[in-house]
Amino acid sequence: MKTLTKENIQDEHICGAFSDKKCAEGYQAKKDWLAEQFDDGYVFKKMDVRGKVFIEYVPVENGWLPIDAPNFMLINCFWVSGKYKGQGFGKQLFQACEAEAKEKGMDGIVLVAGSKKQPFMSEKKFFKLQGFELCDTAPPYFELWYKPFAEGNLSPTFKEITQKAECDIKEGLAVYYTNACPFTEYYVNTELKSVAAKRGLKFTAKKLSREEAQNHFVPHTMYSIFYNGKFVTQHILNEKYSDKFLGEFM
Repeated sequence: MKTLTKENIQDEHICGAFSDKKCAEGYQAKKDWLAEQFDDGYVFKKMDVRGKVFIEYVPVENGWLPIDAPNFMLINCFWVSGKYKGQGFGKQLFQACEAEAKEKGMDGIVLVAGSKKQPFMSEKKFFKLQGFELCDTAPPYFELWYKPFAEGNLSPTFKEITQKAECDIKEGLAVYYTNACPFTEYYVNTELKSVAAKRGLKFTAKKLSREEAQNHFVPHTMYSIFYNGKFVTQHILNEKYSDKFLGEFM
């Protein structure tokens, strides 16, 4: 298991985008984003394999999600790709996160999942097996799961702003994103922009600051799409998938 630092991050691969030349800019943008977060307690650990087998976590106070969970550790991203499943890698990564949270005297761990399996989101099945419990929901399918380290600890909650799943841009296609994912730069500025143009839609792209992410309209700040103010999906869209997700709104 490796822990990324400012000193080694440029020499390490961070996820599957390294094989996608279209996302080279976003791949570097995520490395730069991670380097900026390390001073605030952000942790990226990965198994020593050439694939998506990693965990990212940070104290909620320095996280990028609209969650109220003082003194909890937030799992921001957790991914074990197909061929590496069933080898105990996921459990090793989670246990490293749990050990660090306890060592720092935190009250527990929290993460966002979908009520059903969703792309670019953690699967709750694994975390239920690790002792996580559901503590809050936000429309249309976001769930907040937590594992307290002691009885009586307050349950984390989504911020009230997430309860409508509506944004402040009420016309056309709007996407809010961060560089927490290496795919966002290309798919926002090329694919999604093209999707909007072909449909004659006003297009707005907004890169979130951490403060804005902590007060975002839905509990998925890495990438979220809205049409005429209504949340559509957190799936990273291209032309192929746009009809599937936008069809019911247009």
